[in-house]
Amino acid sequence: MEAILPHVAFDGWSDAAFRRAAADRGMTEAAARVVAPRGAVDLAVTYHRQGDEAMRAALVKEDLSALRFRDRIARAVRLRLDVITDREAVRRSTALFALPHLAAEGGRQVWDTADAIWTALGDSSDDINWYTKRMTLSAVYASAVLYWLGDDSLDQQATTDFIDRRIDDVMQIEKLKAQVNDNRLLRPLLGPLGALMGRVRPPARTPPLDLPGSWTTPR
Repeated sequence: MEAILPHVAFDGWSDAAFRRAAADRGMTEAAARVVAPRGAVDLAVTYHRQGDEAMRAALVKEDLSALRFRDRIARAVRLRLDVITDREAVRRSTALFALPHLAAEGGRQVWDTADAIWTALGDSSDDINWYTKRMTLSAVYASAVLYWLGDDSLDQQATTDFIDRRIDDVMQIEKLKAQVNDNRLLRPLLGPLGALMGRVRPPARTPPLDLPGSWTTPR
């Protein structure tokens, strides 16, 4: 992982960079692929996961008690960007996971980041909200990364402001959802749908991983 980063700036997360990283560590490519069967792709995924772990560690040290919950989310997104040690590696990762055959893998990494943030902030959802929270935050984080990659403002303040605007947009959606749920005229239509959605449960946290989710058995 450490050996490939200097090569990523020139060759991207490519087979060429992977071979050079293996050589730098005194390994054959075959030996390196024992631990990274997909080569540089696996190392790109590892790099992203290391960022999530660093973000979790940074959040533990933060005192968020005085912040509104929407501000805690914004702060967590900002911290996730702050722990990135190599902007060019992220730029190259964005290009890598935009490829059609790796788009699903890229989406999974963004989803995992959103899940890491919500979990670190103590989210206790056990219904459809578990999914909607991570879906909306995934969109916020993905757009924030793209904005951050081109941000040359002082201390990247423009990125912080961008994150705040995106979180505000999400809050407006939540406000609209509440208004719809409180609408007496729509309640007869929403009742059956709400009952159906109420049976959706988040995936199990212990092996075997129960993805993409589960349904409760009616009593």
